[in-house]
Amino acid sequence: MVYAGQLDCYERCNESLQQFLDIEVSAAQVYRVTDTYGKEAEKEVNESRSLEPVRKDEILYVQADGSMLQTRDDGWKEVKVGRMFTSGSCIDPNGKQSWIRHSQYVAHFGSSKVFTGYMDYLIESYGPLGNRLVFISDGGTWIKNWIEDAFAEAISILDFYHACEHLHEFADTVFKDKEALKKWTDEQKELLLESKVKEVIANIKKKFKKNKDADSLVNYYSSNAYRMDYRYYKNIGAGIIGSGAIESAHRTVVQKRMKQSGQRWSYEDAQNMLNLRVIRMNGQWGKITKMVKTNFKRAA
Repeated sequence: MVYAGQLDCYERCNESLQQFLDIEVSAAQVYRVTDTYGKEAEKEVNESRSLEPVRKDEILYVQADGSMLQTRDDGWKEVKVGRMFTSGSCIDPNGKQSWIRHSQYVAHFGSSKVFTGYMDYLIESYGPLGNRLVFISDGGTWIKNWIEDAFAEAISILDFYHACEHLHEFADTVFKDKEALKKWTDEQKELLLESKVKEVIANIKKKFKKNKDADSLVNYYSSNAYRMDYRYYKNIGAGIIGSGAIESAHRTVVQKRMKQSGQRWSYEDAQNMLNLRVIRMNGQWGKITKMVKTNFKRAA
């Protein structure tokens, strides 16, 4: 019941249990049991890492980001999700980025302080990694400040695709000709990939004088220039410079189960569900099985 409850909405879980096991259980009962063990799971969900130790020739990648979840009373609120994986877990048979064999996830529906506390604990369990610890994130202030405060020796990368998104948003406001827009943005992206962010900044200043949007883009690139050495980043570890892994994590951990049509969550119910989703994604479902065997009668 708990596994089914974290996999799909309770009404369909009810139907699946009846079809597979020929046992009739109400959707309300599935909810009560699932929610109870989701709450119990909070004690263990982030207590230990699920990845192997980082080898000396490997890099530990860490990504974090927020996405929105609809609540019953307060509208859309942010869920914070983190994902960790090693460069050795990136399956790369043809010299190109492919898929990640195993990751560890963290998800919290609340303050960034609590979320980063969980992340700190797991990251620090690997011991000192120095520049073999690599963060990839967008320009979110709370993420940027967390990395700088807690892991000053780590490499911090500004998500390349987020940097390009800012470039395209600006270009759309100043170019009327589509071909000219594409030509100019492609040239700037090539320069960014070659770690020539200063040249890109100079190009923007020279071509678009007295433009507030241009000034905003220049300020964004200038404040993040130390995180935009993409030519170097592509030659270390698995060569990852984008945040695709954390975007995928939002879909698989949160959205697939918790953003279905018409769903609204209380803060507590949402966190209880996130606990179960994270434990399953981390390959630690045995924790729930053990818990159920110990506490089934009381929970049911």
